[in-house]
Amino acid sequence: MFDIKKQEIQWGGKTLTLETGRVARQADGAVIATLGETMVLCAVTAAKSVKDGQDFFPLTVHYQEKYSAAGRIPGGFFKRERGATEKETLTSRLIDRPLRPLFPEGFYNEINVICQVLSYDGENEPDILAMIAASAALTISGVPFMGPIGGARVGYIDGEYILNPTLDQIKEGELDLVVAGTTDAVMMVESEAKELSEEIMLGAVMFAHRASAEVVEGIIGLAEKAAKDPWELPKLDDGGDLKKKVKKLIGDGLTKAYKNTGKADRVAAIAEAKKAMHEHFADADAETRLKAAKLGKKLEADIVRTAILKEGRRIDGRDTKTVRPIESMVHFLPRAHGSALFTRGETQAIVSTTLGTRDAEQMIDGLNGLNYENFMLHYNFPPYSVGEVGRFGAPGRREVGHGKLAWRALHPVLPTKEEFPYTIRVLSDITESNGSSSMATVCGGSLAMMDAGVPLKRPVSGIAMGLILEGKEFAVISDILGDEDHLGDMDFKVAGTSEGITSLQMDIKVAGITEEIMKVALAQANEGRAHILGEMAKALDTTRSELSAHAPRIETLQVPKEKIRDVIGTGGKVIREIVATTGAKVDIEDDGTVKISSSDPEKIEAARKWIVGLTQEAEVGKVYDGKVVNLVDFGAFVNFMGGKDGLVHVSEIKNERVAKVSDVLSEGQEVKVKVLEIDQRGKVRLSMRVVDQETGAELEDSRPPREGGDRPDRAPRSDRGPRRDGGDRAPRREGGDRPDRGPRREGGGDRPDRGPRRERSEGGNDDGPAPEFAPAFLTRNDD
Repeated sequence: MFDIKKQEIQWGGKTLTLETGRVARQADGAVIATLGETMVLCAVTAAKSVKDGQDFFPLTVHYQEKYSAAGRIPGGFFKRERGATEKETLTSRLIDRPLRPLFPEGFYNEINVICQVLSYDGENEPDILAMIAASAALTISGVPFMGPIGGARVGYIDGEYILNPTLDQIKEGELDLVVAGTTDAVMMVESEAKELSEEIMLGAVMFAHRASAEVVEGIIGLAEKAAKDPWELPKLDDGGDLKKKVKKLIGDGLTKAYKNTGKADRVAAIAEAKKAMHEHFADADAETRLKAAKLGKKLEADIVRTAILKEGRRIDGRDTKTVRPIESMVHFLPRAHGSALFTRGETQAIVSTTLGTRDAEQMIDGLNGLNYENFMLHYNFPPYSVGEVGRFGAPGRREVGHGKLAWRALHPVLPTKEEFPYTIRVLSDITESNGSSSMATVCGGSLAMMDAGVPLKRPVSGIAMGLILEGKEFAVISDILGDEDHLGDMDFKVAGTSEGITSLQMDIKVAGITEEIMKVALAQANEGRAHILGEMAKALDTTRSELSAHAPRIETLQVPKEKIRDVIGTGGKVIREIVATTGAKVDIEDDGTVKISSSDPEKIEAARKWIVGLTQEAEVGKVYDGKVVNLVDFGAFVNFMGGKDGLVHVSEIKNERVAKVSDVLSEGQEVKVKVLEIDQRGKVRLSMRVVDQETGAELEDSRPPREGGDRPDRAPRSDRGPRRDGGDRAPRREGGDRPDRGPRREGGGDRPDRGPRRERSEGGNDDGPAPEFAPAFLTRNDD
């Protein structure tokens, strides 16, 4: 029933299997890629015709993670997969970027590439498998695809490159790099690094490219068994006479327009130059007008590329290495915790940093389960930033991708949670764009975080490089403009510190670039990054030592694990009371780490003292601040150390005699007390009289010591004066007879004043034997 074709290769010590013919047989191409127990299905479908008037290539890549793949049920109310998560969006872009350049010019049929994670083993990441499956599905589908491509992830630990590292190895190592490429050249790079050198990064790219070439061979092996017949494409028309006509109409005007160094003037001049072409072909058919427009765009590219490659002159008059003028300022927004305005040429970003507590962390639900992220970077690109009218709303794929690139660039220099226990959100709003706004976000984000007091390891800068490639002749250009990006062959972005690279991203619009070109681009980017760091330092060269007055303060303390329940209380009663009473936020972790946060230091201190009191034992002889919580006849109960109560006896309130406690103390009164004694039951005896209530200093006990148990404020018991009835007290008996009661009986004999003692019957009471029905408590037994 099934015509199954398989191809297996040994890859990085594991078996990579590509299979087709079993699943999704009605798609133009469908492949299941398996590595370990991770399986990804990719199905490709292509429209058989092109819509009238369509002049672009509508390729759409969708990547979706099925929670069932990891044996999980989705969180949330709906309990099913819904809109794309950030990871799914980023992976879709990761697959799209190396595939798109490999479709022939003039191919405008709509194509859907849908990748679904069917099984996930927690070890082998599905994003690389999805890229491989997509490449294989396109290769066997018959559509005009100039692939295949392969992909690989590389880590770097202890000076060694690791192919397809696990999540734990990525966290432990210094690099997370993904490369896609053909057999001959690299097509795409995406990475995050911990300040690695250009040499190490280039070595990682080439290591990954060699590994991806092995995958390409495996896909070719599958195609030899299962590929469909290739589609026939109509021959491309080079334009001929139409091309000459277009050049004659607008060639000189475009050449002159591209000598304008200002974007607005240049755009206006280009529009004016093209006006003659539009007027000339106004009465022509739609196909002719479309061809003329394409030839006009190609003519623009030729003018720009030739000037750069042959003359070394760029659109705005710079040479290939010069970076546009930079102006930076910090504390641009008065209420933000940290902010920066970064301007490079005609690219500008307002970047703010907001600090929050643990409850502001982002919860992420994925195949690996729930996890929490304490660093977020959000990027917005409104249409006014390029002087256009367009959609304004939720961020699209491009905005998510650019934001993640900036996130990767800044993430390696952040302090640990222990060093800086804050949730950090960086927000970048692009207000002008003519060049790399993602690299402006990196620069502005670095300044904004330093302005907020985030202790970065070092400042980070970023630069976008371009490439003009004609045969073997090429030119690498620094700090590219928007037009140079559109008309060039490469978008190569490098971010890093003075010590090394933190992020590298590359997209190629041609069939790939060589190691030589990448080496030149990395070296030139290093010079550009150093220059930008110097310009940034003019605004702020180090992290501020103090947080903004508007930022929350966080104090961290450690309590014993066995005391956690004392801080939380039954059903969270105690911790809620602490928060409600002090006004500070309190977070406690399973290891006993407590974080107290508030913008008011007094609130933090109040909560800290409360928690310390709940978790520490009182010490005899130590003085504490307390509050009177209850008055009784014999003294006052005082709460101290936040959660402990002790008794101040009436005799320990003052040195002088206190007739009535309420005359001296009142409930709620702040007092200072010294711990006198803690008995075996944990009850605490306190004293106020031996503590200076103003300073808290201990005082010497002014009362004379008692001798033989006598109280200093009373006469000895043997000399207490006459009785209250007017008579004299007889001397205390010393083991003998009481003079007012007769001689003391000896040995249980008769009492002289009461007659002989009655004899009791055995086992009975004084009235005779106990009845048989008498209850037990009525019987007596002298024994």
